[in-house]
Amino acid sequence: MRTYKTTQVFVAACAGLAFFGVAMLSLGPILGQLNAQVEGANSLPSTMSIGIILGTILFGPVVDRFGYKWLLIIGSLLSLAGLQVLAGAREIGLLHGAMAMIGFGGGVLNGLTNALVSDIYDDDKRGGRLGILGAFYCVGALLWTLLNYFIPNYIVPLHCMSAIMAVFIVYFFFIGFPQAKPQGSVSVSKSLGLLKYPTLLLFAFILFFQSGFEGASGSFTPKFLEDGAGMGSGAAVLSLTWFTVGMLCGRLPLGVIMKKLKDNGTLYLYLTVALVGVAILYFDPGVTLAHLAMAMIGFGVGATYPVVLAYLGGVFREQSGTAFSIAIFIALCGQFAFNKVVGEMFDDGGYAYFPLVLAFAVVMMMLLLPVAAGTVKKKK
Repeated sequence: MRTYKTTQVFVAACAGLAFFGVAMLSLGPILGQLNAQVEGANSLPSTMSIGIILGTILFGPVVDRFGYKWLLIIGSLLSLAGLQVLAGAREIGLLHGAMAMIGFGGGVLNGLTNALVSDIYDDDKRGGRLGILGAFYCVGALLWTLLNYFIPNYIVPLHCMSAIMAVFIVYFFFIGFPQAKPQGSVSVSKSLGLLKYPTLLLFAFILFFQSGFEGASGSFTPKFLEDGAGMGSGAAVLSLTWFTVGMLCGRLPLGVIMKKLKDNGTLYLYLTVALVGVAILYFDPGVTLAHLAMAMIGFGVGATYPVVLAYLGGVFREQSGTAFSIAIFIALCGQFAFNKVVGEMFDDGGYAYFPLVLAFAVVMMMLLLPVAAGTVKKKK
């Protein structure tokens, strides 16, 4: 017997992923102010990244065994508490604690909300709903960025976001959620056994390159445009806003496009758009073309997560949380690896190679896709 209303749960998932959007960008607009107040603030992003990885590893087996409701509430409360500590702390140890809470809570929310939406929709609707869900990551990120743009004192935006989160946490308490998976389908041996399936690993490595691409684009494009292409700092930083807007625009119509082109056709279309955007970056564009390129890149990579997770949610329905946990962990490893490679490349002055690294990631996703999709057909 169903214990939940689908629309209510979908709204809860969208709110949770919007919180993750805030978590991911929590330091971006305010790190300069923190550096002016506290020595060592540049180390805070690393603490947040560790928290995200730990939250990602934990959430899957827990939601498969115990269900979604309480972990969604706990992840949201941790993120809210971290924002409040961030608003009041002026000591580096407390700030690291705040970022650990925000990162861990965010890692839980990211994986949990995607697995939740995958579970409540069937194959026909899963990909489109995951696309809309992903758009709310962009909504949270844009809202946080705009609040800090219009309100320079970062403490006020932190309290505003905390108030919004508190309202939704109350909402989570009063709605029903899908029940935990049958106990027979959840065990340590079965969780580890997922690693033997090529389907999971191949799709996870598509996300490895997608996250590497997205992470490098977000972290290094402003520096590439400013130092490598001679663009002004304001215009270079604004490119990230166009990246997020492009991703939002790509995810909203995803369900309609997937009905027309199916999963693989949709992903090839989007990745081609991303590849064209990368090509524009390579040929030393001016401000207008660079912003167009970043919008195309954001649009182009926006489909990868929803389409891949739709595949995995259909194949590993009984252990969707654990499967998503493994896939997203591998994706985060890709983000770490690409950031490290590109960072060292920039230290050596190799700005010209940056678009080539991005193009390599897109091509690898295109090559892996038919192989991964082929294993799904064999499994069926």
